[in-house]
Order: sequence, then structure tokens, then C-alpha cells
Amino acid sequence: MAAQDSVTRKIALSYFYVLVWIVLSFSVIVFNKFILDKKLYNWPYPISLTMIHMAFCSSLAFLLVKVLRVVEPISMTTHMYLTSVVPIGALYSLSLWFSNSAYIYLSVSFIQMLKALMPVAVYSLGVFFTREVFRVSSFSNMAAISIGVAIAAYGEANFNATGVILQLLAVCFEALRLVLIQILLTAKGVSLNPITSLFYISPVCLLFLSLPWLLVEYPHLAPSLAVPSQPAIGLFLANCACAFALNLAVFLLIGKTSALTMNVAGVVKDWLLIAFSWSVIRDRVTGINLLGYFLAFVGVCWYNSTKIQEMKAKEASKKLQQEQQQNQLASVGDEESGPLLAHSELAQRELAQREMAQTSMESGVLTDRSPKQQQNSGLVESQKVENERQGQ
Repeated sequence: MAAQDSVTRKIALSYFYVLVWIVLSFSVIVFNKFILDKKLYNWPYPISLTMIHMAFCSSLAFLLVKVLRVVEPISMTTHMYLTSVVPIGALYSLSLWFSNSAYIYLSVSFIQMLKALMPVAVYSLGVFFTREVFRVSSFSNMAAISIGVAIAAYGEANFNATGVILQLLAVCFEALRLVLIQILLTAKGVSLNPITSLFYISPVCLLFLSLPWLLVEYPHLAPSLAVPSQPAIGLFLANCACAFALNLAVFLLIGKTSALTMNVAGVVKDWLLIAFSWSVIRDRVTGINLLGYFLAFVGVCWYNSTKIQEMKAKEASKKLQQEQQQNQLASVGDEESGPLLAHSELAQRELAQREMAQTSMESGVLTDRSPKQQQNSGLVESQKVENERQGQ
């Protein structure tokens, strides 16, 4: 009963972490859309918004890692930082910049439909960098997702070429970042959780974004930066807090479940965002939109299912290898310990019999025989033990 309660509690916690992640991810996307959209808050400065996020997250990550030591930093050499972390940080800054820029031109629902191309980009780059094996089934899966997104784009009522290009660039840079993480970090045995990722990568993003910010957005922002209003400060602090809380939620979700759980939950979140965009923000969603995204959705589900099966097969193979190794070690141990065990048992038996005989000789009360008879009996027992040892 206790074991069943423990399993139920773990399942409930897993669903709770999924729910928290969906709510926070949902909130950050809608929050960013609200700030950047010209029809809403009308603050169309995506580089500035991304830099504010990076500065806030860098500060809190430093506090958690270096001051509070909630998360231990990994051993990172200068060479590894420059050759691995810096390129990943550069790609992440570009991905965030273009992704946030797309909110100015496209609806939330259509952006989520375009993001369905992420598995296609990751798989294509994985094949190019030999991290994935080309299979006809996988290619068919990617083709189905691409066709679905193309149909959704064809049916988009407020199609904007600039926004589509920005979002596709964001998808490409994010996919390249994920592949490079496997090549530059995972292959070297380096694993970064969301908190340590922010600690190492956020300052790099801030540095790379500063140059385009100075050239593109600073001239327009300079007059308003002198005297920021209190409501604006509160708005951006709340936005940054949501962004950082989302990273903490990712840390908990992956730690308590798995990355695949987050991917599956992401599909649910996308449908919720499309429904919210249509019902609350009043973005127009056409039937062709939904048909195309449904095809892409089926392809993404197929992709996630394939990945789950691959992971299960790898885990089963790994478990089988471990069992075989344990059996081999056990058999070798039995062969080596067999003679020693027999000799040990014989020695223990001999010692016990000698002690028994010695006790009988000293006490004289083992039986009603005379001390002389008891002594002879002890000698006989000793002779039996000696004969048994010679027989062995």
C-alpha cells in the first residue's frame, strides 16, 4: 500500500511539474507578444527585451551558483569555454533575437505552427553533422511535418514574409545550437542543466547582442531610457521573473521526468496557445491553418513516439549488458572462491570438533564415561578430522 501511494505521489508530482512548465511557458510567450506587438503595449525592441532577460537571468544564476550554491558549477576550462560555450551562446542570442522579432509581425498561433519545423531542422542538421542516421522513415516523417506547416502557412490570413523569415531563421539557429550542444559539450561529457546554462551562456548572449543593439535599437531608445516610468519597470521585472521561473521549471521538469516529457507537453502547450490566440487575442485562425497544423502535429507526435522507442531500446540494451557483466563477474567469483570456500568450511568443522573434544576432556561430564575414555574419544575425533582432510 505504501509503495502504491509513493508511485501515485510521484505521478501526481510529474503532472504538477508539467502543468507549471506549460503555464510559465504559455505566460512568457503571451507576455513577450504583449510587450512587442504594436497593437498592444507597442514596445517593438526585441533585442532590448532579450538583453534585459539575459542580464536578469545572469544575475540570478550567479546568485544561485556562486553565492547560494544551490547548483554546483561544472569544471570549465578557458579553452572549453571559448571553443564550446561561446559559439553556443552566439547561436542562442541569434535564436532569441529573431524569435522575439517575429512577434512584431506574426500572430502567436502562426508562430507556434512554424515552430513545428524544429524537429525537421534538428534532424536535417543532425544528419549533416553525422549525429543522426538517415532513414527513409525519418525522412517521411520530416516531409509530413514540412507539408503540414506549408499548408498552415498557405492558409494564414495575416501572412507576413518578414515575420516568416525571422521565425524560420530562429528555428534554424536554435536547431544548430541544439546540435552543437551534442557535438561540443555532450560528446565531451559536459552536461549543463538550465541553471548552469544560464550561468555560462547568458553573459555570452548579452555580449553578442550588445553590438546589434547599439546599431539598431539604441538610437531609437536613447530619449526614453533617461527617465523610465515606474509602471514600465514593474512590467519588465515581471516579464524577467516569468522568463527565469520558466528556466527553473525546465530544470525541475527534466530532473523529475525527462526531456521527452517536456517535448510531449510542448505539443499540448502549442494547441493551448493557438486556442488562446484565437479566443482571447482575437487572432484569425482559418480552417486551412488548422488542417495544416494538424498534419504537422501528427508528424511531431510520430517523431516523439519514435524517439521514445529508441530511448527504451537503448535502455533495454544497456540493462542487458549490465546484467551480462554482472553474471560474468559472479561466475568468475564462484570459480575462484569455490576451493577457498571448501577449505574454509573444513577448517571451521575441524576447529569446532577440536573445541568440543577439548571441552569434554576438561569438564569430564560429557557422558558417564571415565576421563580416560573421554580423552580417547577426543583422540578418535581428531583422527576422523585428519582423515577427512586427507580425503579432501
